[in-house]
Amino acid sequence: MEAAAAAAPGGQWAETAYEAIAPVYDDFTAHHDYELWLGNLLPELQRHGLSGRRLLDVGCGTGKSFLPMLERGWEVTGCDISASMLELARSKAGDAARLTVADMRELPVLGEFDLVWALDDTVNYLLSGEELERALAGMRSNLAPGGLLMFDVNTLLSYRTFFAETEVVERQGLRLVWRGQAAADAPPGSVCEARFEVEAEDGRGAVETHLHRQRHFPEEEVLAILERAGLECLDVFGHDFSAVPEQPLDESVHTKAVFIVKRG
Repeated sequence: MEAAAAAAPGGQWAETAYEAIAPVYDDFTAHHDYELWLGNLLPELQRHGLSGRRLLDVGCGTGKSFLPMLERGWEVTGCDISASMLELARSKAGDAARLTVADMRELPVLGEFDLVWALDDTVNYLLSGEELERALAGMRSNLAPGGLLMFDVNTLLSYRTFFAETEVVERQGLRLVWRGQAAADAPPGSVCEARFEVEAEDGRGAVETHLHRQRHFPEEEVLAILERAGLECLDVFGHDFSAVPEQPLDESVHTKAVFIVKRG
């Protein structure tokens, strides 16, 4: 079967991919420990003067990234391009978070926020510097005076490993298969793809096979785009699967790069 997202018009392939994966997304990412991750990220934000408790979560998905913030007493607004992912988030958060469908490339002003973030390689689904600039400019427009923006990008190591390998997760009678299509020596700036397949015990696929496509953004390119978007970089660090922030960022060692920025 051809990947469903491959035929999606224009730039809507990411919406198609997440509409498809939504029913099994939490199963495939059950090992992601957001409490651990955010427990390491929040002190970095506080070091840069984070104050207030209003959060905009861009690309919030099924809510795994903002639920720990609700538990901390934050006022949360979340947006995502996939209505199906948001329905799952709404089933968890109820009325505790304000959730809306939005494309980060055309992000509306949803309020004034002390913290705006786009986590878990959300911005890597943008496939050009122009798209990333538009998304970051939209996030900037949602910052309150003194507010901070934080986002992460996958490093080259991630594309040469996770996007070049096959990973299988078995849960509740389903076999979830991520088939990376990238080369193990993918160059900087590459657009990399992976196919996602679901095999059920009864032989039927609960999710249509579809494509995930991401672009690697090197640190130097991100810094240049931030400047064009009217943002000032305060800090850059990397981390591996331990989620412990380390400097300097080393794309041959770290799996993610994290940027903390403010209005320029």
